[in-house]
Amino acid sequence: MHIDKNILRLMFLLPLAFLCSHTFAQLALDSATNEIIAHRTKQESEFRDPLKSPLEKKDRKKFKGLKYYPIDLTYRVNATFQKNETPVLFKMKTSTTRLPDYSKYGTVTFALNGESYTLEVYQSPDVMKMPGYENYLFIPFTDQTNGKETYDGGRYIELRIPSGNEVIVDFNQCYNPYCSYGSAGKYSCPIPPAENALPISIPAGEKKFKEVH
Repeated sequence: MHIDKNILRLMFLLPLAFLCSHTFAQLALDSATNEIIAHRTKQESEFRDPLKSPLEKKDRKKFKGLKYYPIDLTYRVNATFQKNETPVLFKMKTSTTRLPDYSKYGTVTFALNGESYTLEVYQSPDVMKMPGYENYLFIPFTDQTNGKETYDGGRYIELRIPSGNEVIVDFNQCYNPYCSYGSAGKYSCPIPPAENALPISIPAGEKKFKEVH
């Protein structure tokens, strides 16, 4: 029986193409997971550093690590970034009487479980003056885990200004504000605006901090 050489070549190339595609997909997943692990390692390292930690000395000595949800790449989403062409400064409420200036830099829109959600993205004119933070963006948000498994005042996500209209929003890297660690009055933390209240649970990222006595 004669088999065309082109068919034989195709029979060889198809499994190879599938293998390559699977390998690249796995590498992307591994890279994302390693990025999240690196973020958490850096965060915990800072909590042990007396010059950077939000913890009091007595609490830092007892510190056994932060609590996180297991890594779930479902909550690492591709989002559409829409820049606000006419940003206006406003006073953002905080956990104290401080009212820092922020502007609405844009929005990110993404899908979770088949539903679309939008979060506002903010920029601080004071923070952007700091070396290394010129392109820093900030997303404070609340969700339905707050007050249960996560801090009742909401959590934060950091972004950098994207070069286009696509950006990754990784809720696995969301974290608690410093005022959630028992240092009442020591820190002034932005309160997520009502526009950033997600009507769903986000079981990803940092959980509520529990001091060990």
